[in-house]
Amino acid sequence: MSRIGKMPVSVPAGVEVKIGDGVIDVKGPNGHVSTPVCDMLDYEMKDGAITLTRKDDSRESNAQHGLRRTLLNNCILGVTQGFKKSLEVVGVGYRVGVKGSTIELQVGYSHPVLLDVPEGIKATVEGNVLTLAGADKELVGEFAARIRRVRQPEPYKGKGIKYTTETIRRKVGKSGGKK
Repeated sequence: MSRIGKMPVSVPAGVEVKIGDGVIDVKGPNGHVSTPVCDMLDYEMKDGAITLTRKDDSRESNAQHGLRRTLLNNCILGVTQGFKKSLEVVGVGYRVGVKGSTIELQVGYSHPVLLDVPEGIKATVEGNVLTLAGADKELVGEFAARIRRVRQPEPYKGKGIKYTTETIRRKVGKSGGKK
């Protein structure tokens, strides 16, 4: 029995949940998010909560039980509170800027790197910290990872794009020549 899967997902006031054939649509104050429905599970909504039950006791349905409950809970959290990821640009001459729906990164290449912000994500810059916010946790996390891959932090000087919560394990460089 999945410990996570058997917990009911509470639906707060102001959030509208529609359980369709192949998808669950969640609408709230921060936007609209949807997640696919698993055919090995039954979804039941009553008394302001959604419960997921398995149709059989197979190994795959047990794995899907916890996963689908978490995905549905993330949808509800996203439309009520939202999700944020913060990236820090570290290095001499390294800059980040937002122009409309485009992020411009100057991170040591001969040209600026331009990235289009996906629909549903809001990007803001404060100093050298880029903050991404949105209702879809998967979309925010994937876009933040894509930005980080432009110039990953290196272990000798610590230059690059890193998450603000991330710590870079530093290495010592070359030592002086032997005499």
